Amino acid sequence: MKRTFFTVQDTEEGMRLDVFLTDKLNKLTRSYIQDLIRGGYVLVNNSKKLKAHYKLKSNDIVDITIPPPKKIEILEEDIPIDILYEDEYLAVIDKPKGMLVHPTQDIYSGTLVNAILYHFDRLSNVGGVLRPGIVHRLDKNTSGLLVIAKRDMIHKALSKQLKDRKMLRIYWAIVEGNIDEDKGVIDTHIGRHPVDRKKMTVIDTQSSRRAITYFKVLKRFGEKYTLVELKLQTGRTHQIRVHMTHIGHPIVGDTVYGSKKQRFKVQGQVLHAKKIGFIHPVTEEYMEFEGELPSYFIKLIKKLEKCYI
Repeated sequence: MKRTFFTVQDTEEGMRLDVFLTDKLNKLTRSYIQDLIRGGYVLVNNSKKLKAHYKLKSNDIVDITIPPPKKIEILEEDIPIDILYEDEYLAVIDKPKGMLVHPTQDIYSGTLVNAILYHFDRLSNVGGVLRPGIVHRLDKNTSGLLVIAKRDMIHKALSKQLKDRKMLRIYWAIVEGNIDEDKGVIDTHIGRHPVDRKKMTVIDTQSSRRAITYFKVLKRFGEKYTLVELKLQTGRTHQIRVHMTHIGHPIVGDTVYGSKKQRFKVQGQVLHAKKIGFIHPVTEEYMEFEGELPSYFIKLIKKLEKCYI
């Protein structure tokens, strides 16, 4: 059990209890905070008969106890995966659309981790029991290339390359509207959305972090859609999706950051991690991999070419 105390400041008076705690404990989701409040793990001035929407007052003492995580056994599963490269230290995987990268407290089957536990005899332990071998992630509905570490030293070396912005990560996306510029850079700060805590947004706060995305137009489909190449300089949560919406060109299929009503029947955002490059931690050789576009992506391009070119 981990117990933490917070004192409500004058500027925080009137905040909902669940929003206040989500801001303070940004690694926890708002829904999980609400579960803790319902379970009596949160006290305000020693009272636990509270609702998530309780409005805090200045100088209130908020006391939260975070229980230890449930012990989950992650089992290997014979799930086919596309392995582009493998040696005794690492592997490069092409993740399909619709697959979670790692288990959560609620979903612990059918993920990429379940698959790589089956396909590889050894994985790094840096990420803990839920994320063995996972150096970086992709959203469930983002397809494309990921590097997997088999040893802790490899994991740490690759993570450092990510942190130092030395790992190449290039994506392709189809976005709404016509991007006027042939190329450009989006340089903002991204942080948790102040109202919808499951979303990220462009915001300049103490907890937000700088996010840089380079874009290049590959093809225009009239005035309606654009095929773009996107290069990550940083790696914030939902960075590309947030940035494209920020400049007025949300990714097709993204009902979270774009329109709820989508013209095309695609499962989530049309976003593919097409290329990855890094220095091999053992051989010190620069390695670069490029995957094929998945069928859902190709079908949509052909449909757009037929309709708008």
